[in-house]
Amino acid sequence: MRRFLCLACCLVSLTASAEVSKSHIAPAGKLTAAQIIAINVDARGGLKAWRAAKTLTMTGKLEAGSEKNPELPFVLKMKRAHMSRLEILFQNQTAVQVYDGVQGWKVRPFLGRNEVEPFTAGEKNAALDWQELDGPLVDYAKKGIKVKLQGTESVEGHRAYKLELTMDNGVERHVWIDAASFLELKIDGEPRMLDGKLRDVAIFYREYNKENGLTMPHILETVVDGGKHPYKMHIEHVAINQAMENALFAKPQLVVANASMQQTR
Repeated sequence: MRRFLCLACCLVSLTASAEVSKSHIAPAGKLTAAQIIAINVDARGGLKAWRAAKTLTMTGKLEAGSEKNPELPFVLKMKRAHMSRLEILFQNQTAVQVYDGVQGWKVRPFLGRNEVEPFTAGEKNAALDWQELDGPLVDYAKKGIKVKLQGTESVEGHRAYKLELTMDNGVERHVWIDAASFLELKIDGEPRMLDGKLRDVAIFYREYNKENGLTMPHILETVVDGGKHPYKMHIEHVAINQAMENALFAKPQLVVANASMQQTR
């Protein structure tokens, strides 16, 4: 389940508009980091639209990198500020991961762990870094995030602006913005141990489509440096501003009910 934590955290910055007004575009190489972010935020619906979004629900399927369980249904619910609940159906059991904005817990019955476990330090840091509805770029200065333009790079054949983000806790992340569409192409994920080494993780945004008047990628692909198989999140449905009680993001009970997942789909 932890392999999908970065995917879940990075869902917060998915929404984007498929078109960018030509009036915003400056000559290549002339944009500053602040200008790139301003165009990106405008393309994704603008400050007003994002500030009006209080909750976000996504449903779909996860590819777990296993032939026995190629697709796992999931429901991800998010609420300001920094609250989230991820449910994954696996072998007729529902795994739950919740974050209340300060603390996080998980229940993994498919591993024989029916007890409620707290987030690890890495999981908590990932949640703190990314887990807000509008992502790190909207109102970045108010969030205490510092941004630096590191130049341009090619991402899968697309010329992209590489932005270095220094989060308010000092952690550095990178985001690659398409120089043509100003949509996010790629972001850093939480580094992961593989074969005894700490490996870089990259998350790619793919297949942008409109949802509820906004446009967002419907596939997130996580690639671990040196890993054999990528992990994919397929987003099938999105709902904005559904009513959510704060209790939904509280520490889970010991008994995990599959019914709660079915009711949200």
